[in-house]
Amino acid sequence: MEKQVLESSEERTFQYQDSLPSLPVPSLAESLSKYLDAVKPFLNQEEYQRTEDIVKKFENGIGLERAKTRRNWLEDWWLNVAYLDLRISTQIHCNMGGPGPYIEHCWPPKEGTQIERACVNIWHTLKYWDLLRAEKVAIERSGNAVLDMNQFRMLFCTCRIPGVTRDSIGSYFKTETEGECPSHLIVLCRGRVFAFDAIHEGNMVTPPEIFRQLTYIQKRCHGEPDGPGLAALTSNERTKWAELREYLIDLDPKNLSLLEKIQRSLFVVCLDDSSPHATPEDYSEITRLGLTGDPTVRWGDKSYSIIFFSNGTCGAFCDHSPFDAMALITMLAYAEKKIIENEGKWKGSDKVRDIPWPEELVFTVDQKIINEIGRTKELYYKKVSDLQLVTYAFTSFGKALIRKKKLHPDTFVQLALQLAYYKYHGRPGCCYETAMTRRFYHGRTETIRPCTMEAVEWCKSMLDPSESTYQQLQLMHKAFAKHNKMRKECENGKGFDRHLLGLLLIAQEQGLPVPELYVDHAFTASGGGGNFILSTSLTGYTRFSGSAVPMVHHGYGFFYAIRDDRIVTSCSSWKSCPETDAEVLCRTVFQCFRDMLQLTVVAHL
Repeated sequence: MEKQVLESSEERTFQYQDSLPSLPVPSLAESLSKYLDAVKPFLNQEEYQRTEDIVKKFENGIGLERAKTRRNWLEDWWLNVAYLDLRISTQIHCNMGGPGPYIEHCWPPKEGTQIERACVNIWHTLKYWDLLRAEKVAIERSGNAVLDMNQFRMLFCTCRIPGVTRDSIGSYFKTETEGECPSHLIVLCRGRVFAFDAIHEGNMVTPPEIFRQLTYIQKRCHGEPDGPGLAALTSNERTKWAELREYLIDLDPKNLSLLEKIQRSLFVVCLDDSSPHATPEDYSEITRLGLTGDPTVRWGDKSYSIIFFSNGTCGAFCDHSPFDAMALITMLAYAEKKIIENEGKWKGSDKVRDIPWPEELVFTVDQKIINEIGRTKELYYKKVSDLQLVTYAFTSFGKALIRKKKLHPDTFVQLALQLAYYKYHGRPGCCYETAMTRRFYHGRTETIRPCTMEAVEWCKSMLDPSESTYQQLQLMHKAFAKHNKMRKECENGKGFDRHLLGLLLIAQEQGLPVPELYVDHAFTASGGGGNFILSTSLTGYTRFSGSAVPMVHHGYGFFYAIRDDRIVTSCSSWKSCPETDAEVLCRTVFQCFRDMLQLTVVAHL
C-alpha cells in the first residue's frame, strides 16, 4: 500500500463505495488444488493420498449460490464466525492493542505529563473524526486500485454489544451529509465512568479545554473513593456478559441509557495509573499493559480506546470485529504526523470557554454485580498473567536494505519466521498471515499460508551444513517467489481459506452433514478451523506496531512493523505451554534476519 496524502480536497472519502467490484468466488477446482498444496508440508505420503481422495469427492459438492445476489458473499458470515459468534472472552482473545511510538520523538516517558499529552493526542484524533465526517480523509489505493473505505466509519461511535448466543455491532457514526453524529467522549478512571461533549456551541473543544475536563475528572477520582469498576465486566465470556448486562438493565432502566451512552461515544479515553517502562528498542511493557492492563479502565467492546499511562506513554486498544488494523493505523499515523509537526505541543489559543463540566455515569449496582465484578477481575488477571509478550526492535537493518536486495520486506519477515520456528521447534509451523482484500466491496481479509513446501525445503537446506550457500539462496528465491504469488492471489480474491469456510457454512445452513474434508486430519494439522500455530500480520510500514494473543494454546502471535532502518516485532505465547517461548522465538527470528541477509552477501562474492 502506497503512502497517501492524508487530507484530500478533490475526492470524497466514500465516493467510490458503490462502484467497487463485488468479492469474487474462486473456482472450486482452483481452491482445492491450492488447499492440497498447502497441506502437503504437514502430511506423510499415506495421509496425503487419503486427503487427495477426500478432495476429489468434495469437488462435486456444493456451490456458493449466494454470491449471485450479494456484493460481498462473505461479509456477514465472516463477521459472525470470526467474531460475533465467539463465546470466549473476546477482550482477551480477540482484541488488538499496541504502543504509541511517541517516546521516539516528542514524548519520552515523564511523570506528570499524562493529562497534557492526552489532550493534544485526543484533539488530533477529534480532528480526524471531523475530516472523516466531511469525507476529506484521502481514499487509499493499492497501485491504481481504489480500496474500500467502509472500515473507517467504524473507528468512531462504534461498539460491540454482547448477546446471549451472538453479539452485534452498534455503529452510530454519520458523515455530515448523512446527519447528526454523536460527539461525546467517555473517560474511564479509577473504576469510574465520565462523559463530556467534544463540541461546544458548534465548535470543537481545544486542548486547553480538554485539559480542564480531564483534570476535573482526575482530581475527583484521586480525591474520592474508587468506583465499582463496572467496565471490567466487558472482559467476561460473552454469554456471561450478555446476561449481566440484561441484569443491570432490569435492575434500573437508567443503566440502559448509560450503557447506550458508552456505546454511542466517539471513543474511550482510559486514564491508567501504571507507568510502563519503554524504550524505542523495547516496547514490551506498554504493549502488554495496553493489551492486558487494568480491566476497570478498559471498555473491551469499544472499537477504539486510547490509553494514557501516568508517565505520559500511551497505547491503543480495540475490538477487532468492526475493522482490521490498517484502518486504525492510518488514523494513528495521521495524528502522529500532526503531533510531530507541532512538536507535541498545542500552539493555539489558551482561552477556555465556559463549557459544562464532565458528567459522571453512575450505574445502579447491587451486591450481586459487585461480586461479579470481583470474580471477573480475578479470572481476568489469572488468564492474562499467563501471557508472555515481547515487543522488540531489530535495529541492524530494515526495509531500505531489504529492498536494495530486491526482496519483498513482508516476505522477508515471514520466511525468517518460518526458519526460526523450524530451528526452534524442529518441524514446520502452520501459519496464518493476513492479506487485505479491500479492493473489493466491503472486503476485509484472506489467509495467506506462508508454510509452503518451498519454504520448508529452504528451511531444511539452511539447517543442513553440507548444503552450499548457492543452493540455499536458490531455494530462498523460490520460497520468496511462491509467497509473493500467494499474496497477490489472495489480495485479488483468489485465496482458498474463505472459500472453504463458505462451503462449510452452506453445508451447515442446509442441514447437511459436515463434509469429510473438514474432519480430515490434514485440515486441522495445516491450521484450518482456527488451528494455526503461528498467527501473524504485518502492521504496515509506519512507526505503529501492534499485537494480539496466539490463536491456539501451543501457538504464537507474531506481528511486525517494517521501517526503513528497523523491524519492530511483537511476539506472544502462553507461559502455561511448556514448549513455546515468545522471547526465544523472537530472538531466533532476529538471528534469521541476519542469516538471510548474509546469504545474499556471500552468494554474490
